Amino acid sequence: MKRGRGGQETLAAGGPARHIPVLLDEVLKALAVREGGLYLDGTFGAGGYTQAILETPGTRVLALDRDPDAIAAGQELVAKYRGRLMLERARFSTCADVAERLGLRRFDGATFDIGVSSMQLDQAARGFSFRFEGPLDMRMEQAGRSAANIVNEASEEEIADILYHYGEERASRRIARAIVHDRNTKPFTTTRDLAELIGRLLPSKATEIHPATRTFQGLRIAVNDELGELVMALAGAERILAPGGRLAVVSFHSLEDRIVKQFLALRSGRGRARSRLLPGEPVPPPPTFTLEGKQPVGAGPRETRDNPRARSARLRAAIRTDAAAQGVDPAVRALSSLPANHSRGR
Repeated sequence: MKRGRGGQETLAAGGPARHIPVLLDEVLKALAVREGGLYLDGTFGAGGYTQAILETPGTRVLALDRDPDAIAAGQELVAKYRGRLMLERARFSTCADVAERLGLRRFDGATFDIGVSSMQLDQAARGFSFRFEGPLDMRMEQAGRSAANIVNEASEEEIADILYHYGEERASRRIARAIVHDRNTKPFTTTRDLAELIGRLLPSKATEIHPATRTFQGLRIAVNDELGELVMALAGAERILAPGGRLAVVSFHSLEDRIVKQFLALRSGRGRARSRLLPGEPVPPPPTFTLEGKQPVGAGPRETRDNPRARSARLRAAIRTDAAAQGVDPAVRALSSLPANHSRGR
């Protein structure tokens, strides 16, 4: 899909970018698209991956997006492909449920492109980017708790935890303390309000990333429960893929990639020797995926030159076995949540 996403260096800051499908050739290779196949694009965006899949004759695609703007913009593609593209407004975590509702089974491939899209970043009114002044929003679905709600209503501890765990911001406690202090005088309503506060707290050189980048990342992930959505989407793909079906996941920062890596390691049995079980230790379930080749796959020099936001992109892929789906693993789910208790004193 034409998402032109970026990593930690540019993800929050945004800025105008062409909507270039990241790692498109690598994703198509991983999916091994075949004529007449049925595929899932769980993060439709501008439809770049979907269109590339539909170029193969007879293919069908179920595409999902939680953003109503993406669904509205995609109706032209729905008409163009005349029944071969089914575009649904839904979270990609619900992919298995949506497929069941539509009577679709045994997908030949599924792909997810995780995170915010460049279209969302480039719209000031969506509040994802501090490059443009806009409402402090960040809601992909345009409904529910916004970034402004978190900043103005959450406790200092919760804000610090969000910034530290989801934004990987070392100065999380200091920023949270300043937010709580300043909101008593004037609530934060715009992206500029928050970015300027952080800029005063954490001065940076012109050559460095903006000091608010990690804070915006953390808030965006919390607002949209992006890591929790990813955990559920991976389990959903496991349910709907046919034996031999292929999974391709593109992520853009370490938090996402860690979840995908752990899921595939557990599901493929990597590092686990069934013949070396201790007495009384239960036999683990058979692997639901197999892995091929060296992973993750990154963008090459030409793509990173043409699309700087591809610099941090990482592709992990796997092939479904005929073993029964295992559902959500508690160890993987734990990677998506804020730790229950921590004290940082930052």
